[in-house]
Amino acid sequence: MLKNRAEKILRTLQKTFTSPKWTTSDRDPFKTLIVTIISQNTTDKNTAKAFENLSNQFQITPEALANAKTCKIEECLKVAGLYRNKAKTIKQVSKIIIKNFQGDLTQVLSLPFEEARKALLQLPGVGPKTADVVLLFCAEKPTIPVDTHVNRVSKRLGLAPKNGDYEAIRKSLQKLYDPKDYLSIHILLISLGRTHCKARNPLCTQCPVNMLCPSRHV
Repeated sequence: MLKNRAEKILRTLQKTFTSPKWTTSDRDPFKTLIVTIISQNTTDKNTAKAFENLSNQFQITPEALANAKTCKIEECLKVAGLYRNKAKTIKQVSKIIIKNFQGDLTQVLSLPFEEARKALLQLPGVGPKTADVVLLFCAEKPTIPVDTHVNRVSKRLGLAPKNGDYEAIRKSLQKLYDPKDYLSIHILLISLGRTHCKARNPLCTQCPVNMLCPSRHV
């Protein structure tokens, strides 16, 4: 039964990798939004460096970034690529958050899940993954963000349809797991994707869940 296999995969990954814990207390939704925008189409290392550069130059608040010179934001983000587009998006989204939400995203996150998600998706540069990251990490909303690792690994493990799009993958995973495990499975699938289930030359023989994987090459 798929649900039983999914549960075994989760438990095995929890024993293999550090199991994440909720971090709502130190997760500012605006900072999380900015980090996620910066992270688009770049590596974690470059994202961290770009956000560090931005934090050293500005306070990470809607007011500070809305009033910052675009060229100054661009300079901070160069390491992360697509820096012109990202700087423009950050300025726009900061201004909209001030105008529509009085500079505070917590009121959005207090809405029911679907309403909060819809409001976030209306912001420039915010797609489903970015919205779901903010909702999951900052408000413990019941959603599983699907990045490239989650997409690839969930399909190889047979936890999501082979040709499924973002929503199909997200909903498939959410049916298989309890909401209390959404954060765990999100981060653990990413960990597996980075260490073993790589896009090219996956390390199937070393994979901790290879005996539960219908796509394994052994």
